[in-house]
Amino acid sequence: MKKKSKRFNNLLNSRSKDKKLSLKDVIDLVKKNCNTKFDESIDVSLKINLKQSKGGDFNLRTVIKLPNGSGKKEKVAVLCEADKIEEAKKSGAEIVGSDDLIEKIAAGKFDFTKLICTPSMMGKIGKHGKVLGPKGLMPNPKLGTVSNDIVKTVKDIKTGLVEVRNDKDGNLATSIGRKSFSSEKLLENYNFFIDALKKEKPSTMKGEFILKSFLTSTMGISYKVGAK
Repeated sequence: MKKKSKRFNNLLNSRSKDKKLSLKDVIDLVKKNCNTKFDESIDVSLKINLKQSKGGDFNLRTVIKLPNGSGKKEKVAVLCEADKIEEAKKSGAEIVGSDDLIEKIAAGKFDFTKLICTPSMMGKIGKHGKVLGPKGLMPNPKLGTVSNDIVKTVKDIKTGLVEVRNDKDGNLATSIGRKSFSSEKLLENYNFFIDALKKEKPSTMKGEFILKSFLTSTMGISYKVGAK
C-alpha cells in the first residue's frame, strides 16, 4: 500500500471536526491547505442524479462560463479557411492553420489544449475524430468550439469557459479557480456553477439533481459541502 506523505497526513489531522461548515468556511479551509509552491487548482466534484422517469439515464455535456474564470491557461488552436487566418491570428490563439494544421493533426502533433473549428472545416477534421475525441479535443457545436465567430470563441475559452461532462456513474468535476483567487471570487464561481447546472435538470427527473458536492485542491483533501 502506498504511504501517504507527511504533508498529506498533517492535512488529514488538521481537518475540522465541525460538520456544519458554511460554504465560505469550506473554501477558506481548502485555500489554507494549499501549501505547495505552485498555484493549485480549486476543484469541485459532484455526484448528480441520472435517473429519469422516462427516456433512460440522463447524460450531461455542456459548457459554463465562470464569472471570474477558472485560472487555467489554455493553449488554443484555430482551424479555419485560408481567408480567416489573419482574423484567427489576431484573436489571441496560439496556433492557427487551415489544411496545414490538419496535416499536423494527422501526424499526431497535438500541441494545444483546445481546438476551435469553423463549420466549413468540420468535414475535413471529422475523419480525425477517433484520435481527437478521446483526448477531448474534437470540436463540438454544443461546447462552443465550432463557430464562425473566432474572436469571441477564443476569448470565451481563455476567460473561463469550462466543459462539464458526467461519467457513467454520475460523477463530474471541474476547476472553479486557483488558490491565488480570493475566497469571494471562488464563492461566486461555485454558486454560479451550481446554479447553471441546476438549470440543466430535465423535466422528466424527480427529486434532487445534485446529490453530493465536494471541494478540494490539487494536492489537498476534500470537504463535503451542501448543494445550494
